[in-house]
Amino acid sequence: MSLLRELFNGELPRLVMFDLDGTLVDSVPDLAAAVDNTLHELGRPPAGVNQVRDWVGNGARVLVRRALAGGLEHAHVDDAQAEQALELFMQHYAANHALTQVYSGVKPTLDWLREQQVELAIVTNKPERFVAPLLDEKGLGGYFRWIVGGDTLPQQKPDPAALRHVLRLARVEPAQALFIGDSRNDVRAAKAAGVPCVALSYGYNHGRPIAEEHPAQVLDCLSGLLRPAANALLPGLAG
Repeated sequence: MSLLRELFNGELPRLVMFDLDGTLVDSVPDLAAAVDNTLHELGRPPAGVNQVRDWVGNGARVLVRRALAGGLEHAHVDDAQAEQALELFMQHYAANHALTQVYSGVKPTLDWLREQQVELAIVTNKPERFVAPLLDEKGLGGYFRWIVGGDTLPQQKPDPAALRHVLRLARVEPAQALFIGDSRNDVRAAKAAGVPCVALSYGYNHGRPIAEEHPAQVLDCLSGLLRPAANALLPGLAG
């Protein structure tokens, strides 16, 4: 029996919701380039990929504030300066997604879920205007019936509002759905919504192991969902 069916007592979930950055795609190289271009325009030194990798996960506004602060804590950052920097960042990020890559195992897993007529959705803290174009550019357009971005609703993950919104649209109970993410915000949002959560080990979790958040399962590759439970942590399919 596959891990996915084992999680649902031999059945398949009716709905699978996915985070985007750090779950389906590695977008940090492009995010880091946009951050560094923004910092350059403001006369500041670059942050670099490694630092940006630890800062992402809470949406563009928080990412920019962390870049200005030079760390995760950003309460002291001037709000007016942060708004100026956010505008610059959005312009730079909109211009180029060439460095963003789809993770191994993603496309085969999405194909299989679609073949099984499982409804699919994206729930991300990325601004909504970037999501559909990025999915199309990376060959992931057309899989997802619903897309909720970080500015679609007033709340962002770890608030469960976005997950509950999709559950209502899909007319699916929380126990019939699965959320797949890579960060503590994803796991905490899923738990608050009453939705089982699978986490991926390779994503962006501020430098901490995602297992510390106690999701239902931690995978090294998304295609582990389709493997027998005992083999789910083996390296995934190329895709």
